[in-house]
Amino acid sequence: MTTFSAAQSLATHARSVLGDGPFHPPGGWTHMGAVICDVSFQARRKYQSTVRPRLLRLQSAWPDAVTVRGFRARLATEDLAVAMNFNSPGRVATAHAITELLAARGVDTRDNLHEWLGHQDNRAALRTVKGVGPKSVDYIGNLVGRSQVAVDVHLRSFAAAAGVTGLTYAELRAAYEEAAALLGHEPGGLEHAVWRFKAQAG
Repeated sequence: MTTFSAAQSLATHARSVLGDGPFHPPGGWTHMGAVICDVSFQARRKYQSTVRPRLLRLQSAWPDAVTVRGFRARLATEDLAVAMNFNSPGRVATAHAITELLAARGVDTRDNLHEWLGHQDNRAALRTVKGVGPKSVDYIGNLVGRSQVAVDVHLRSFAAAAGVTGLTYAELRAAYEEAAALLGHEPGGLEHAVWRFKAQAG
């Protein structure tokens, strides 16, 4: 199956199941501690009931962590597992590693990260962090206002229902991007609409 034929199938299925929109991209976060924890902790967890409430509490408890430097200073003196009420050493380690990488590269704010992710070598650098794969890189982009497609189990399930299977991550992401263009939507808007539909369907 070519990317274009996959995109056509996705577009047809999306229109029949989701309607014509408009589909709004997720708002993401302006608080960099929340951005880093979101991408580090969200995989294979129920987002609305498990992850989002913890991120909201973190922003209230650590208002100074709105920047990477502020978040890094908190991490130096406080236990992130306790702050997030999340007993997952691997995910805590990922959050620490992302923080150190961004700090070393001079990325401090949401706008900094938005711009930084526009360069392929920076995206590759983020991939060197243990626990960060291609989906995480696209996902963190959406958290800071980039309109990207982060292919997860929900998007793969939706694609399978459209008859689109057997594609690599990059191929399926490209197919969703092309489908969004065919439908006249932003890639991040279509992605979020698909994700919400599948998440609500259980």
